[in-house]
Amino acid sequence: MTSRRSFLKSALVAGVALGLAGPAAADELATLKDKGVLRIAMSGAYPPFNFVDDSNQVVGFDPAIGAEIGKRMGLKVEIVTTAWDGIIGGLLANKYDAIVGSMSITDERKQVVDFVGPYYRMRRGIFVAKDSKIATLDDLKSATLGATLGETHEQWAREAGYKVRTYKGLPELLMELEHGRVDAIVNDDIPVLLAIRSQDAPVRQLEVELPGVADEAGIAIRKGNPELHKAMQDALDAMQADGTYLAIAQKWVGGDIR
Repeated sequence: MTSRRSFLKSALVAGVALGLAGPAAADELATLKDKGVLRIAMSGAYPPFNFVDDSNQVVGFDPAIGAEIGKRMGLKVEIVTTAWDGIIGGLLANKYDAIVGSMSITDERKQVVDFVGPYYRMRRGIFVAKDSKIATLDDLKSATLGATLGETHEQWAREAGYKVRTYKGLPELLMELEHGRVDAIVNDDIPVLLAIRSQDAPVRQLEVELPGVADEAGIAIRKGNPELHKAMQDALDAMQADGTYLAIAQKWVGGDIR
C-alpha cells in the first residue's frame, strides 16, 4: 500500500494535470440539477458506516446521510463503491460528484478537495486480541499493526515507526486480527466497538492515550464549487436541526455522533 502522503502528492499532480485542483470553470450545482443525479462514493467496506448487505445493496450511516442530502437538494443519489486509496483521484477525475465515506478532514486533503461538514466526529483506537499481552504503545514497537489502505491511520502508524500491514477495510482487519496474522489494528473506534459488541468478537481496545487524534468526517467535493458546497451544507444543517440526522445515527451507530 502506498502511504496517504505519497497518494495525496500523486492526486495533487493528477489534479493539476486535469485542471481540477484549482477553481472550476463553473459551479457544478446547476449541472447536477439538470441531470437530477448526485453520484456519491465510498468504499463499501466500513460497517456500520457503509457496507454491502445480504441483498447486495450498499447501506449504512454514510449512504443514508448522502441520500437525505440529495433528497433535500431535489436529486436522486447513486452510490459508487471504490477502493479507498484511489477515492480522491476518482473524485478529481469526475467519476463521481462527492465522497460521503467517513473521510477525515485533514489539511493535506484540503489542498485538493473542499469539505462539507463535518457530519460526525471520531477518535482513533488501537485494538488487540483479548488474550494479547500488548498493553502499551511501547509494546507495539515489536508488533505488526494492521491498517486500512490509504487511511490517515496508516500514515500515523508509519510515521510513528510501527511495522504496518494494510488491508481493504474493517471486516478484513478484524478477521486478520482474530486469526493472529496481525498483532493489533488501528481504526476509528466507533465501528470497531460496534463490531465487537454485535459479533461478540474476542477483541479489546488498548487503554492508551492518543492525544491529538480526534477526527472530524467531512463530505469531499471538487474545489471551486461554492454554490454546491452551500446547498449541501444547508441540507446537512437542516437535517441536523430537525432530528433527521439523529434518527439516522441512532439506527446505524446507536446514538448521536456529532
